[in-house]
Amino acid sequence: MLTSLSIRNVVLIEALDLSFAGGLGVLTGETGAGKSILLDALGLVLGDRADSSLVRSGEDQASVTATFEFDRLPDGIRHALAEADVEIEPGEPLIIKRRLKADGGSKAFVNDQPVGVALLRELARSLVELHGQHDDRGLVNARGHRALLDRYAGADVAGVEAAWIKWRRAEDALEQARARLAEAREEQDLLLAHLAELNALAPVIGEEQELAGQRADMQKGERLSGDLAELQRLWEGSDSALATLRSAARRLDRIAGEHPMLAEALEALDRAVIEAGEAEDKLARAAEDLAHDPALLDRIETRLFDLRAAARKHGCTVDDLPHRMQEMRAALDAIEGGEEQIAGLERAARDAALDYQAKAESLSVIRAEAARRLDKAVAAELAPLKLDAAKFHTAVLRLPDDRWGAGGIDAVEFLISTNPGADFAPLGKIASGGELSRFILALKVALAEEGGAATIIFDEIDRGVGGAVASAIGDRLARLARGGQLLAVTHSPQVAARGDRHYMIAKSSEGTVTRTSVSLLDSAARKEEIARMLSGAEVTDEARAQANRLLEKA
Repeated sequence: MLTSLSIRNVVLIEALDLSFAGGLGVLTGETGAGKSILLDALGLVLGDRADSSLVRSGEDQASVTATFEFDRLPDGIRHALAEADVEIEPGEPLIIKRRLKADGGSKAFVNDQPVGVALLRELARSLVELHGQHDDRGLVNARGHRALLDRYAGADVAGVEAAWIKWRRAEDALEQARARLAEAREEQDLLLAHLAELNALAPVIGEEQELAGQRADMQKGERLSGDLAELQRLWEGSDSALATLRSAARRLDRIAGEHPMLAEALEALDRAVIEAGEAEDKLARAAEDLAHDPALLDRIETRLFDLRAAARKHGCTVDDLPHRMQEMRAALDAIEGGEEQIAGLERAARDAALDYQAKAESLSVIRAEAARRLDKAVAAELAPLKLDAAKFHTAVLRLPDDRWGAGGIDAVEFLISTNPGADFAPLGKIASGGELSRFILALKVALAEEGGAATIIFDEIDRGVGGAVASAIGDRLARLARGGQLLAVTHSPQVAARGDRHYMIAKSSEGTVTRTSVSLLDSAARKEEIARMLSGAEVTDEARAQANRLLEKA
């Protein structure tokens, strides 16, 4: 709840520090004293538009700081802070500060951490619920009616939401599988043609390198063929160099024993013959390896061309072609098994849809029953609030299939009829300001145990009524404030008398300087203020006696 509000240089407020407590706090004061300024200041820390006209004349900037304390931080606030990476320790107060410059610029802080204004608006949903003469938020906004009815009913909306998410995921998986299968089918004929081409080509890993080597050798052989033929002729025939060496070795062998040097010469000649023989063998093998076969070279070059053309076509290397063939076979196998997969996904989506619909239908029944109970509870509150001719109706309407969602299959809206025989219409459409505020009060009392914002503010809910109606309003405000915090800006002494704490807003002037102040009244000052509200400018003894009776009755 709101525990303190510190305001600096906001319009007529120069410096103001207020503390608040639980229960019903009432704010009173003469017309024009500045009650709206107080609400504008609070609105600033709750994310309202930063209007530079709020900065007090002659000042550079204004600031408002609001402190909220909780026994346990509400889930909505905790989640919003976590999303914004704002840390808050358990039990630590939530301190929101907004600075507004005279040039219109503003800065926002939560527990001294800079934040965006959007976070303040998000926090405001759980912090303060404001109902004023022209308020179009809170209970007037139909977008929140379904959640209010669900809380009133104690409905298991989380179960419906989980079923919805499961259904959506199942449908998404089915849609993606169908898209993949359709895309694969469009490529099926092309895949088959490509695979047939590659099967006919039958590429082998490492083949390209081997063929390239063979082609290079044959091209060398073509270039060296003349030299090789001439060399072979030099080594062949009876008059070849090798034959001459061998003949010389045989003749030397017959005379080698005649002299040591002849023996050594024979050994050297034998070595030369052996080396020459080896050279002859290697020359023959080289000639065989480098043999130029035009037909074989043509076949090798054709094979290389086909392999490399296929690699370019499929955007890979020649050695990757076998792997690409495996991928194509896998894709074709997936197409064949796609129907079975889709059938399974269809069953899962159908089961998820039936589960969601069953849970949503059950929730719809619960809502309809809760709507009847809520209508009855609100009806009981209308007559004391001078709305006895009015009727309240909670409309639970079935949504078209395309608008079903995590919240179920229903739209919920609170409707009223202010005159006998008149059609029901939305709250904000046909009720005047005073009627609307009283309708909201009746609805809030009926929903009192069903949660909401930590602090509720009613701005002049009693405008235009008095006597018994004002007493009924005060009674209901007091009931609504039990166990929580409610602030009411009021002109009614009957309402003011029901407050647990009473604040008086006053305006004073010193020369050309005008200031607004707010003070917490003690019992004597409170009695005097209520007497003023009863009698007007001149407070009479009779008004004081009446004020005393109102306070005793409260």
